[in-house]
Amino acid sequence: MEVKIGVQNVAREIVVDASGTEEEIEAAVHTALEGKPLVLTDTKGRRVLVPGGALGYVEVGEPSRGRVGFGV
Repeated sequence: MEVKIGVQNVAREIVVDASGTEEEIEAAVHTALEGKPLVLTDTKGRRVLVPGGALGYVEVGEPSRGRVGFGV
């Protein structure tokens, strides 16, 4: 599951290919909003920790595939 994390006062977003379901990731975000760090594990087993107070936004969803050609 692709997760994009916007951090306050940082120009670039963090993109993680997180393991787990959408519900598990949403539960981790809710826990982070209570003041604890957001902890996600990617598909390679690495962990990403973001302080809960620094979260700007979190976008959860499948990555969109690139389009080829001029069709919309």
